[in-house]
Amino acid sequence: MNPQIPLAELLRPKNADEYTGQPHLMLPGSAFRRMVDGGTVHSMIFWGPPGVGKTTLALIIANATGRQFYTLSAINSGVKDVREVIEKASKDSSQPILFIDEIHRFSKSQQDSLLGAVEKGIVILIGATTENPSFEVISPLLSRCQVYILKPLEEPDLLAIMNKAADTLSAIHRVKISISEHEALIRISGGDARKLLNAIEIIVTSQLTSGKEIDISDDNTMSIIQQNLALYDKSGEMHYDVISAFIKSMRGSDPNGAVYWLARMITAGEDPLFIARRMVILASEDIGNANPTALVLANSCFDAVNKIGFPESRIILSQTAVYLACSPKSNASYMAIEDALAAVQQHGDLSVPLHLRNAPTKLMKNIGYGKDYKYAHQYDGNFVDIEFLPEKIKGMRFFEPGLNARENEAREKLRKNWGKKYGY
Repeated sequence: MNPQIPLAELLRPKNADEYTGQPHLMLPGSAFRRMVDGGTVHSMIFWGPPGVGKTTLALIIANATGRQFYTLSAINSGVKDVREVIEKASKDSSQPILFIDEIHRFSKSQQDSLLGAVEKGIVILIGATTENPSFEVISPLLSRCQVYILKPLEEPDLLAIMNKAADTLSAIHRVKISISEHEALIRISGGDARKLLNAIEIIVTSQLTSGKEIDISDDNTMSIIQQNLALYDKSGEMHYDVISAFIKSMRGSDPNGAVYWLARMITAGEDPLFIARRMVILASEDIGNANPTALVLANSCFDAVNKIGFPESRIILSQTAVYLACSPKSNASYMAIEDALAAVQQHGDLSVPLHLRNAPTKLMKNIGYGKDYKYAHQYDGNFVDIEFLPEKIKGMRFFEPGLNARENEAREKLRKNWGKKYGY
């Protein structure tokens, strides 16, 4: 056994009998198992959480059927890569398998590029996704694939993997390795076999220098993992820490920090639409009218990323992150709506002043609806001084312009129009 190969790869099952978990698919005699053993397969999509064996199952199918196996990752592959693989596959009469990891990250155009090859039987497509394929895979492609749901690994599955890992590492390093407690390992793994094996490998490697027997307990697991295992977990705490650092870097006008945290998310396989969505929010919350173009660019970024997908969309995300970081900042609009919501909460549903009410009927006009309303466009500067707030809160100021060129200009105009009324 080669100690240079990561443990997760070293222990990857080679056939159906070695496979751990997914008994609803892999028990001998089940329809799926009979299909694998028989070598007659069709295009399919594996839907399940990370580390439950989607990639491994695709490799087992390829080994069992003796077919050529091509693999692409939707994170760093584009339409060009798909077409190159299809071109190679078209010259192979054995109908190769094309495995696409995280197929939900492919844009519509990328998924469209697969459709013809799947329809014509040039390749058997096996896609892996952690997201509901009903929402993330285009209907024409989805209709040509059978969806199989993979479930989180159960504790007995994880214990079997742990014991195999301990035996394998004992043989590699020629030191006795035992696992006296496993609760911390199970909690850290979250049902993800890859994360479990990475954790065990780090714990063992960090203690090899002692030359003594190694016992893995809950205490040393937590101590060693907290020091060494810097994992980005898209559903865990690190996910929120990294996106927080990304947002705060842009808010703090540091394009270098913004691009670094963006790279961390891209490398970890974060959903590009999640990143783009957060930039749209920041453009309004933290830049606002200090630079209204920021929201336009961020929204265009979201649309473009949705159309393009990875890997090219990394450039669009970077351009937008740098622009937002370098823009003047203002949270005035954000604070205005927060203060207005607080006023509504405090004062309830105050009556609309009569002169602001809609008066579509004669009766409404007769009882004063719309009376004394003055149409701003009939006055100099398209402005007329009338009351737009309920009597109880008139004069209350919600919008406080920020200290930047655009909003300073707005402040001067408000001061000119409203005089001392709002204290601008």
